[in-house]
Amino acid sequence: MFGSSDLFSKTQFLLERSMDASLIRRSVIADNIANVDTPYFKRGEVTFESQLKRALDSEGRDAMPAKMTHERHIPFKDPIDYRGVRARIQLEHETNYRNDKNNVDIEKEIVDATKNMLMYNAMAQRIDRNYKMISMLTR
Repeated sequence: MFGSSDLFSKTQFLLERSMDASLIRRSVIADNIANVDTPYFKRGEVTFESQLKRALDSEGRDAMPAKMTHERHIPFKDPIDYRGVRARIQLEHETNYRNDKNNVDIEKEIVDATKNMLMYNAMAQRIDRNYKMISMLTR
């Protein structure tokens, strides 16, 4: 499995990548709020955590052995590399909150912005703690 330094590196990488996604999310939320009164505007949403969970869950899965008799056969379960997971912006086309087809709910955006800020701050504190631990260990 992972050694302690491998686990530390993985954790650090995931925290940094999550903070990057959080910055993108902040920008998307700001764009949504700025366009709350724009007719036909469709709100954006950042997907990252669900993709990351899928990748991390795929690591521990025991792949069902499959006999592959041709090079074009696809294995049943391939693990997804967590390092390749990126934040993606998706537009929400299905909902409309007003007659002008705009689907931005300002209250939801404010709640999402607050939640995003709290998560970013928590990740920043964790990274800071990790660096302090490294500093103490190297003295």
